[in-house]
Amino acid sequence: VEDQRARWERKRSRTAKELLETEHKYLEQLDLVVTYFVTILKAKRTLKPAMLETIFGPLESIYSASHVLSFHLERGNLGPGLESFCQNLDLYGHYAENLEQANKTLKEQLKKNKSFRRFKKLQESRPQFQGKELEDLLPLPLQRLHQYKHFFRDLLENTCPDSAEHLKLAKAVKSVSEISQWVQGITEKRENSLQLLRVQKLLKGQKTQVFTPGRWYIREGWLLVVPSKGEELKRRMFFLFSDILIAAKPCHPLHPLNSHKLACQAVYPLHQCTVDKVFGHTRSQGGLLSLSFPHKALLLMSSDQQDINDWYRSLTAAVR
Repeated sequence: VEDQRARWERKRSRTAKELLETEHKYLEQLDLVVTYFVTILKAKRTLKPAMLETIFGPLESIYSASHVLSFHLERGNLGPGLESFCQNLDLYGHYAENLEQANKTLKEQLKKNKSFRRFKKLQESRPQFQGKELEDLLPLPLQRLHQYKHFFRDLLENTCPDSAEHLKLAKAVKSVSEISQWVQGITEKRENSLQLLRVQKLLKGQKTQVFTPGRWYIREGWLLVVPSKGEELKRRMFFLFSDILIAAKPCHPLHPLNSHKLACQAVYPLHQCTVDKVFGHTRSQGGLLSLSFPHKALLLMSSDQQDINDWYRSLTAAVR
């Protein structure tokens, strides 16, 4: 038991030391943004207060919370440090929610506001920045949140279960996990919106409404459509979403506007679809998928075994 305690203590000390060292580095980088951007911009009024608020969000409060954590860690007061820090963890969720708008506003201001553009360039040329730009520093809190999750978990695993700090660490791990899930959800939604917009732009015209609330992008790729009568195979691009499957074909390469786009040929709702493998067991032959809809049947083929298996898994999961 004594050996186990000693091992725990060694690992715990190592993790606590690493947490403090990385916290110092993190604070240094946040300090660049707070000192050379937020504070000076507030004084100079180069940006309107609303713009400043949108670009930097709750960054100053995040910086203050980290200062308090660092202060406690330096004195070895891990429990109280984590307790006060976890009360401010919501800031990271709000920061994540704001980040997309922050980047958008930053781009707009750099385009429109000449004095802000000059100011940003001047600040970034300071030796303290070491070639980093503001855009490199703004995502730091979300990267740090991910690191906290691992640090706090390691500390919990190497803390004696009957010690007073174990309970505080368990609470900290739970809090960070919950905020991380919140942030992960925001990131996934944002990425999904970008995928929906990208597909919308790829399709010619606006007839097919891809961007719909609640719809999730799953995958896309070229497949061969096997006609019911003995015609030749047709190569089509398929886009799979959580509720529909879109089939599209390339526009004419010489079309003046749409040569790089795809023309939507059909939209298949998945709620009454059944998916079956016709064959796909021999590695060299690829495979066939049969899709049955209330008023239509589709036979899709790929010469790549892995590809057809992946499509089968994705389609069955989406239909389910």
